[in-house]
Amino acid sequence: MATTTRNRIVASTAELLRRQGYTATGVKQIVERAGAPFGSIYHHFPGGKEQVSAEAIRTSGAEYAAVLPLAFDDAPDLLTGIRTYFALAASHLEDSDFADACPIATVALEVASTNEPLREATSEVFTSWQEYGTAYFVDRGVGSEVAAELTTALVCALEGAFVITRATRDTTALLTCGDVLARSFADRLPD
Repeated sequence: MATTTRNRIVASTAELLRRQGYTATGVKQIVERAGAPFGSIYHHFPGGKEQVSAEAIRTSGAEYAAVLPLAFDDAPDLLTGIRTYFALAASHLEDSDFADACPIATVALEVASTNEPLREATSEVFTSWQEYGTAYFVDRGVGSEVAAELTTALVCALEGAFVITRATRDTTALLTCGDVLARSFADRLPD
């Protein structure tokens, strides 16, 4: 995809949301990070910060869905894939000095009861992850009910472990979640 001013604004907003949340992210900061003129944000996003943030959430959500195949496609089995999923997240957080977690959860926790458009955007992403993950695991031979449960457990455990890992600056919570989920699904997944 060509890097347009609009795309740079969305990517910069996503990065800022990951690192500092919605309230701490300002329009001036977004355009400076994007290397864009100040007026360009309102040209591309007449709704301003709220509109570009909702777009960044949706775009990031689609990008984060791509992590699932990265962890599972090359794994020798689904249990190894579960552990790899959490290990990749732990590695990413360590590599970013614990700054780059999930912008969807960061924003959802911050504004879910105060900003309906952003709550809706985060809800759409979580729903899309549930649908994508369930279909992904069904395609790998997991029954639909177990696939839905596994996807819910992966997302919930990952998002919760992100919060703890960022606060403690220690990846133990992520790695523990991967191990516990793998053990808890061991007798429910195909070999």
